[in-house]
Amino acid sequence: MCGGRGTRLSEVAGEKPLVPVCGEPMVDRVVSALATSGVGRIHAAVSPNAPETRERLAADPQVVTVETPGEGYVSDLGVALETVGRPALTVAADLPLLEGDVVDDLLSRHGGGSATVAVPVALKRRLGVSVGTTMGDGLAPTGLNVVAGPAEETIISDDPRVAINVNRPTDLRVAEDRCG
Repeated sequence: MCGGRGTRLSEVAGEKPLVPVCGEPMVDRVVSALATSGVGRIHAAVSPNAPETRERLAADPQVVTVETPGEGYVSDLGVALETVGRPALTVAADLPLLEGDVVDDLLSRHGGGSATVAVPVALKRRLGVSVGTTMGDGLAPTGLNVVAGPAEETIISDDPRVAINVNRPTDLRVAEDRCG
C-alpha cells in the first residue's frame, strides 16, 4: 500500500513512499524485503496521490502496480484486493526497516485466515515512535496484514522492525537511527 497522501509527514518534502531512510526510499526498502521473503508476487497499490511513486514502481520488474482511486486506505485496499485476490499479504510502504526474514517469520505464525500483525504500544513508546490507531489490550497495528477468509487472528510481534512506521518526522529520525 503506497498511494496515501502522507499528510502527517508534511515537514518532509515529496511523496511519503519516496522519503529516504538510510539513503533509500521507504517503498524500495519494503519491495526489497518482500523480494527476499517467501512471498510469490509483489503488487503495489498506487494512486493519483503519489504519481512519482507509481512511476518508480512501474519501472521495477519485480512489481506489478494496481491503480486505486486514492480515496483512503480502506477504499484503496478494497480495490487492490478485487484485482489481486485473496489471500494477500498487505504491507504499508511506511515500514522501512522491514526485512524478508521478518515477513517469513510472521507468515509462518499465520493460522490460515485473516491476520493483523500488532506490536505492544509500550514497545512503540519505548522506541520513541508515534502511536496512531490502537486495537485494545495495549496493541497497535503495524501495517502488515494477511487478508484471507473470515477467521481473524492477531499475531503479536516484539520486533522493532515492524513497530516503526514512518508517519511523522520524529518517526523518520528513529528509523534513521536504527538502520543497520
